[in-house]
This record gives sequence, structure tokens and C-alpha cells, in this order.
Amino acid sequence: MNDPAASGTASKPPTLTQRWWLRVRSQPEWVCTPLMFVVIFGGWEWYVNTYQVSELILPAPSKILVSLYDGLANGIYVKALMVTLQAIVLGFLFSAAMAFILGTLISQIRLLEAMIYPYVVALQTLPKIAIAPLILVWVGLGIESKIIIAALVSFFPMLVNTIAGLKSTSSDKLELMLALTASPTKTFFLVKLPEALPYIFAGLQIGIVLAVLGAIVGEFVGSKAGLGYLIIQMNYTMDVSGMFAVLVILGVMGVVLNTIITLLRQRIIFWQRTDVSAI
Repeated sequence: MNDPAASGTASKPPTLTQRWWLRVRSQPEWVCTPLMFVVIFGGWEWYVNTYQVSELILPAPSKILVSLYDGLANGIYVKALMVTLQAIVLGFLFSAAMAFILGTLISQIRLLEAMIYPYVVALQTLPKIAIAPLILVWVGLGIESKIIIAALVSFFPMLVNTIAGLKSTSSDKLELMLALTASPTKTFFLVKLPEALPYIFAGLQIGIVLAVLGAIVGEFVGSKAGLGYLIIQMNYTMDVSGMFAVLVILGVMGVVLNTIITLLRQRIIFWQRTDVSAI
């Protein structure tokens, strides 16, 4: 005979609190990330107000939010964001395409690697802030110079990852394709490229962040518009809250662009699920 007490308690559904706790345990970032935000910015606000820190040294987060709202409302930040974002995206796309083409050629042609790769490394060792004025002299103060600097800064990591990925194909798979009399083109697209995609997307995630850095460096050196140009102007007028507001926009933009690359990676490399929070 069935025990009524046991049967009455066996299939009791979890309560709302239990379901919430299970979700927190399985995905702690849903609680830890907002909690860290509250701790950092709440402590920042408390410290500035308690010790009466000057706004010219460290403005409170509330002052930064007011400046951010005012700049977005009057359109100053939006116009500057569009200029900088255009330079970042175009520079990144151009750099990614060149890194993939050159990385593919270098990984497949040993003579080309010996001829070109040392010069690429030498170019990478040059500080971009030092060659940025030369680029401005050659190209001018327009958006073209920012695109070139963003492309130069983000190029090398994507190139190295492309080469490493295309060289990481296991010998067993290559021997199998050789046994099946597959052409070099089929071997590349069916074996080498899929094996290299995780490396390539890792380089893209690094490259998009460096493209943001490159575009801002170009605007620091010389520009007529953009977020970097705004920071320089606000530095002259001692608008520290406005400078922090621009930094907030840059941080959010970097996170959004990196998230887009991550989503593309999960969509394209569907056989490899990577937990971004564990990176």
C-alpha cells in the first residue's frame, strides 16, 4: 500500500523563493554583477560626498549621470559617438579582412611567412602614438586617419590568431582528407577553416577592443569631431564630469561591440559553446 504522507509530499512544486534561489545558484552573475555595480558606485558616491572631494578631481557618479543625460539630450554625445563608431567599425572591418587574407597566405606558404612576417612584427613593435602624427600628415584630419590608426592597432592580434588557428589542424584530419583525395581548397574549407574559427573569433574579440583604443588615439592626436575630440575639449574647459561621461559611453560601446562578436561566434561556431563569463 502507498503511504499517503509520502505521496502527498513527493510531488510538491518548488516555491517562488526556491526557484529564484536555484536560478541564482546556477547563474550567480545575475546577482553578483548588479551587486558589484552597487558596491563600487555606491561607495564612490559615499566617499566623494563624505570627504567633500572637489568635482575637478573626482566627480560623484550622480554628477556624471547628470552630465551624461545633458550631453545625450542636446545631441553632443550622439554626434560624437557616430563619428567615433564609424571609424571603429570601418577600421576593424578593414583590419579583420586584411588579417584573414594575409594570415591565410602566411599559414599556407612557408616562403611568404619568412618574407613578410618579420616586417609585420617590426611594424607591431612601433608605438602607434608615435606614427599617428605621420598618418595625419599623409591623410589629414578627416575620418580616414582614424580608420587607418584603428586598423593598425587591431591588426596584429587578429593576424596572429588566424595563423595559429590555421596551423592548429590535427595531422590525422589532414591525412584523412589526403586519403580521400580531397583538393587543397576542399581541405581548407572543410577542415582547416572550421578548426581555426575559434582562434579567429578570439582574435576578433581582442581586435574590436583595440580598434576602439586606436580610434580614440587618432582623435587625441588630431581631429575635428568624435569622442576623443570631446575629451580634449573638456580637458581644456576642466569639465571633469563630462570627461567621465564620455568614458562611460566608450566603456558601454566597447562592451556592446564585444558582445556582438561573442554572439556571432556562438551563432557561427555552433559546435563549440563557450561560457563568456568563464573567460
